[in-house]
Amino acid sequence: MNLTSKTYELRRDIIDMVYRSGAGHVGGDLSVIDILATLYFRVMNVTPENFADGERDRFLLSKGHCVDALYMVLGEKGFFDKEEAKNTFSAYQSRYIGHPNTEVPGIEINSGSLGHGLALGVGMALAAKMDHKRYRTYVVLGDGEMAEGSNYEAMMAAGHYRLDNLCATVDVNRLQISGTTKEVMDGGDMGARFRTFGWNVIEVSDGNDCGQLEEAYRLAASYRGKPTAVIANTQKGRGVSFMEDRKEWHHGVLSKEQYECAVKELTEKIESWKEAECDESNNQQTGNL
Repeated sequence: MNLTSKTYELRRDIIDMVYRSGAGHVGGDLSVIDILATLYFRVMNVTPENFADGERDRFLLSKGHCVDALYMVLGEKGFFDKEEAKNTFSAYQSRYIGHPNTEVPGIEINSGSLGHGLALGVGMALAAKMDHKRYRTYVVLGDGEMAEGSNYEAMMAAGHYRLDNLCATVDVNRLQISGTTKEVMDGGDMGARFRTFGWNVIEVSDGNDCGQLEEAYRLAASYRGKPTAVIANTQKGRGVSFMEDRKEWHHGVLSKEQYECAVKELTEKIESWKEAECDESNNQQTGNL
């Protein structure tokens, strides 16, 4: 599987679901999708088949308003039918509501009250240590969410207990609903804040590059004695040109024309990558003759 091409297929799925439902946090979905896809398809030990196994890895989406992206990744992973999620997202009595909930297969916790996910992740990681289990816990947060004080209590506890089985990723897309994160609540040097609380920190210059992310998570898994924070510098609305770096797409409803434009743009990129993959495969075969 070419993971970059797959993330753009997932972006198209997200656009489709958000357009059908008339709801969703599409800008953050498009910034975080590479992180989610890398974790689920390259890093974590979690599948529909092992979800009841106590040794499975745990994943918590603390920035729960971007559940649209998580639903599409879980559907692609085989936890449920993606079309069911697309057709019923945010509808009356649907289990696919606008924040993660445990009625949906593959969801570990109800989340979306910002600032809670990391503390829950600390608890899961500490439980693994106490029970002598090998699973790892992964938490994804938003940079705007880091204004919540509860995160810093969790960071302090994780450092104190030396939870090297815990990995937090901050999706730094620099925009939130009312402006830039710097304007709303300047978080300063995010890596330095984690280091102060005793964390190992890995800075990812392009958090929409699956290769960079995969290497960061490999390093995180091999680090001993401290929890790891991956600071992923991403782009809000990544992949759809008229959404990129625009705060109004934090939560935006697409018109029919915008939907068609977004799908066309994403489809062209997907086809371009598949054509490049085909050419590369043919060149390799020719070289082996």
